[in-house]
Amino acid sequence: MESFTLNLFDMNHEQRIEGVLSFIGEDASGSFGIQANHARFMTSLAFGLSRFRLTLDSWQYLALLGGIAYFNNNELTISTRLFLIDNDLGRIADLLEKGWVVEQKNLQATRTSLINMEQSLFKRLLALNRQQGG
Repeated sequence: MESFTLNLFDMNHEQRIEGVLSFIGEDASGSFGIQANHARFMTSLAFGLSRFRLTLDSWQYLALLGGIAYFNNNELTISTRLFLIDNDLGRIADLLEKGWVVEQKNLQATRTSLINMEQSLFKRLLALNRQQGG
């Protein structure tokens, strides 16, 4: 069976996996599969678990916090905020849940910071307007 290369990128690291026989992921339209020599393809991946296999009888699970998948020239490239790989479904599901909690906390901290910056900027603009007699 022919294989392809899987390139994974997130905010903290990257990984290149050679010899992938198939990949199964999920986007807004549902589940899809990719094998070697697939036509060029791009989609936005859903939050959750994908999987790929390097041998006919062994799946590796890939936890993703969403992302973009692009297949071209027999390489599947996935860019995401966070990815985790494990061959144990229960363990990867737990890791995904923990990663989701951390990601939600980080997003909330970012939102709070942006709101504070916006309020500070607005106050500064009001002060400048008052100084100019407006």
